[in-house]
Amino acid sequence: MSSQPPKQKDPQPRDNFTSRMGVLAATLGSAVGLGNIWKFPSLTGTSGGAAFILIYIIFVLLLGLPVLVSEHVLGRAARINPVDAFKRLSSSKFPWGIVGVIGVSGAFLILAFYTEVAGWVLAYIPRAITGSILTTDPATAGETFTALITNPIGSLFWQWVDLLIVGAIILFGISKGIEAATKRLIPLLLVLLIIVAVRSLTLPGAEAGLEFLLKPDFSKLTPAVILTAMGLAFFKLSVGMGVMMTYGSYYPDEQNILSNGFKVALSDVAIALLAGVAIFPAVFALGFEPNSGPALLFITIPAVFASMPLGRVFIIIFFVLAFIASIGAQVSLVEAVVTFLQERLNWDRRKTTIISIISLAIFGALAALSNSTLADVKVFGKTFFDFFDHVSSNIMLPAGGLLISIFIGWIWGKDKFVNAMTNNGKLNNQGTVTVLFNVLRWLTPVLITIVFLSSLKIIG
Repeated sequence: MSSQPPKQKDPQPRDNFTSRMGVLAATLGSAVGLGNIWKFPSLTGTSGGAAFILIYIIFVLLLGLPVLVSEHVLGRAARINPVDAFKRLSSSKFPWGIVGVIGVSGAFLILAFYTEVAGWVLAYIPRAITGSILTTDPATAGETFTALITNPIGSLFWQWVDLLIVGAIILFGISKGIEAATKRLIPLLLVLLIIVAVRSLTLPGAEAGLEFLLKPDFSKLTPAVILTAMGLAFFKLSVGMGVMMTYGSYYPDEQNILSNGFKVALSDVAIALLAGVAIFPAVFALGFEPNSGPALLFITIPAVFASMPLGRVFIIIFFVLAFIASIGAQVSLVEAVVTFLQERLNWDRRKTTIISIISLAIFGALAALSNSTLADVKVFGKTFFDFFDHVSSNIMLPAGGLLISIFIGWIWGKDKFVNAMTNNGKLNNQGTVTVLFNVLRWLTPVLITIVFLSSLKIIG
């Protein structure tokens, strides 16, 4: 059987990103997600603040960035979905297409629970408008959140509304859908974040929050904290799930992948820090604890904003920006699934998108009902929500990232990598690309293996 995917599997001419700004906005939108508004602040709060952030940034450069640009360059070189991309780029007898299968399957699993979290955020917007979540008592805020997630009808409704919004963007394609939406949403996200951050900084006592973010206390660095920072750097940039390879397949031939990768990584870090500035000065100024973990978004934040003047206005802005942040990541994940099905089955985009969204609505219902109707149904001791999260984040993503770095470093090889990254020698970046290749070949696999073993609790 030939290792080359059959040509007839390619559908109608592929849509592409049309501008450098569109490439940056779409890629950054995928990387930002709820991770910047929820996961980054919550992990920073529980891991000691500035010292954790510093270690995180180091690992972004050593771990996240190399895999990010690898996925982009492989996607652009193959111009096809992640599964067939490896078949097209490798003459090896090893079934490298399994890397694409892991990525696309991981994207689908992530969507099953991520759309539910995005649904919670969406549900909080009308509650913020009416003021029903404005309370200075964290216990009351906790009861409000529990009432939302344990209501099966409400959980399904908001998840499906979220899926309809994401599906509508996907239906318009790459340039008129994803690119157009993210070029508008990312600047809006930044404006809203800045508004909340400025308000947070003007509160009396906000200096303590800034010190928590910017003044490292290295005594708080433990092996567990370092491993957490390493894992966050890997997962924060949407790598290992076929998303960035799919987006790379839409990149123009003249796109400077290395430059764009640095911009995405550094912009993502900057937005995460801005989210920290929006949250922690207010948390400290109003006497709340920064180490509340995932509850920070739905329990602590409402109590924080309820404690400040014009709190209703700012909590509306906050949850709107949180939902906007979720859109870019969801769109990229759905696009990875849609592209695979479209090119494998030769369906048109409309049919593929509708079937994908319906499938996600049905499969995602397992996660949506994990706190209500299916709360007692466990898979290996976990609810469906937690099981999907564990398998995708702790197994599939690091496995995919590890195999990608091995493929680049040991199968595709230096010559092809350097040639693709320099746009056939047109870009004067060969020295940096060579360093990056050596990092991918020797260091990145070791770091990802450590993350993998840590996530499986074999070490750490």
